[in-house]
Amino acid sequence: MSTFASSSAVPTTPLVVRTVSWELDAAERLIDLLPDAPAASLTSWVRRGDGLVGWGRVASHTAYGENRFRDLEDWWTELSGSAVVRDEVDLPGTGPVAFGSIAYAAGSPRGGTLVVPEVVVGRRGGQCWVTTLSVGELPAALPTLPAVEPPLPPRDVRYADGAQSSTAWAQAVAEAVERITAGRLDKVVLARDLLAQSSDVIDVRWLLRRLADRYDTTWTFAVDGLVGATPELLVRREKGLVTSRVLAGTIRRTGDDEHDLALAASLARSSKDLEEHEYAVRSVADALAAHCSSMNVPESPFVLHLSNVMHLATDVAGVLVDGASSLTLAASLHPSAAVCGTPTAVADGVISELEHMDRGRYAGPVGWVDAAGDGEWGIALRCGAVDPSDGSRLRVFAGCGIVAGSDPDAEVAESDAKLVPMRDALAGA
Repeated sequence: MSTFASSSAVPTTPLVVRTVSWELDAAERLIDLLPDAPAASLTSWVRRGDGLVGWGRVASHTAYGENRFRDLEDWWTELSGSAVVRDEVDLPGTGPVAFGSIAYAAGSPRGGTLVVPEVVVGRRGGQCWVTTLSVGELPAALPTLPAVEPPLPPRDVRYADGAQSSTAWAQAVAEAVERITAGRLDKVVLARDLLAQSSDVIDVRWLLRRLADRYDTTWTFAVDGLVGATPELLVRREKGLVTSRVLAGTIRRTGDDEHDLALAASLARSSKDLEEHEYAVRSVADALAAHCSSMNVPESPFVLHLSNVMHLATDVAGVLVDGASSLTLAASLHPSAAVCGTPTAVADGVISELEHMDRGRYAGPVGWVDAAGDGEWGIALRCGAVDPSDGSRLRVFAGCGIVAGSDPDAEVAESDAKLVPMRDALAGA
C-alpha cells in the first residue's frame, strides 16, 4: 500500500524540498513543537535535545513480507532521487527525510512503513533547521508553525494481560530454558505484551514528553503510531562511518546509588549476562563485516546506566565500503541476537511457538533515513503501539534474553522493569 497525495506510489510530479537554518531557543525542546494531531501524523527521533521531529504526511509507503526492507529502499531511492531539493544546511537529516518503523517478523500484517512529513525540524549540536516538503511547488522558506496546545495526560488508564499472563509467560521461559539446556539453541529472546486502555484518545505528545524527561539517554521516537524510548541504536550511518550499540544483559536499579554500583559490578561479572551479551555482539559484528572495513569490536562491554535498569553495552564501529544506506544496514542487522537469539532461525521458530502473539513493530527497526542514505535506526524497545482503530488503546511490550542460566521468575521481574517506562509515561502528572 502506498500513498502520495492522491495515492500514487510514484508521482509524476516530484517532491519539492526546502531546508533552511532556523533560530530555536536553546531551552525550547523539539518535542514541544509537535502540534495536537493524530498519532500517525507525528514523528520523532530525539536524544538529549538533538534530533528530528516532524508532522503531517506528504508521502508514505508500506511494504510486507520478506522483501519489505528492499521494497521500502527502492521506493525511497526513487522518491528522493527525483526530488527537487534546495538545502541550505547540508547536514545528515536535512533535505528529504523519511521516518520508518518496520515489523519484526516478515509474516506480520503490520508490515513496514516509511513516512515523509510535511514539516521536519532538526537540531544538531546547537545548529537548527527546518525542512518543508510539498508536491510540485517550492514550499515557503519558513512554515507557519501551528499553535501548540499542551498535551493532556491519559485518564483512567487500565491494564489487561495481552497474549499471555505473567504466569503463562514464565512457563514459556521455563520451556525455552529446557530447550537451551538440551542443546537445541544457545539463546532466545521472549517478549510479552500488556494492553492499556484510557478513557480518552491517548496524546502521543504526552508520552514523548514524559519519556524524554525521564530517559534522556535514550532515543525518544514516534513513527506511525509507534512511540517509545529505545536505549539501543541498531545502526548509525554518517558520512561513511557506521556504528551500532549492542545491549544485552540487564539488572534492575534500586535507586540507592551505592547499592546500584554494587549491582553494576555484579552485572559485569555475571556469566549468564556476559554469555547473552557475547551472542548479541557477535551477531552484530558479523552482519556489519559484510559492509565495513576497519571494524572495532571491544573485547569487554561497559555498563550503561539508565533511569530504571542497567545494561551491558558494547559499541561496534566500522568504515563503510559498499555504499549501503542506513536502511540497508538495518536490514542486514535485523534480527540481531539481542531481539531474536542464537542460532537465528532456530530462535525465531521458538519465538513463534512460545510467544503466542504477533510482535508487530516491537523489536523491529525504527528511525530515519535521508536522501544520501545517512540515518539512524534503533530497535523499537520500551515502546507501545497505538491501536489504529481506537486511539485510546495502547499495546506495550517488553522482552528478555533467555539462556541456560535464566530463572523464569527473575525474567518476569526483568520484563516488569522494562514495562516501567511506558507505564510511567501513561501516568498522570
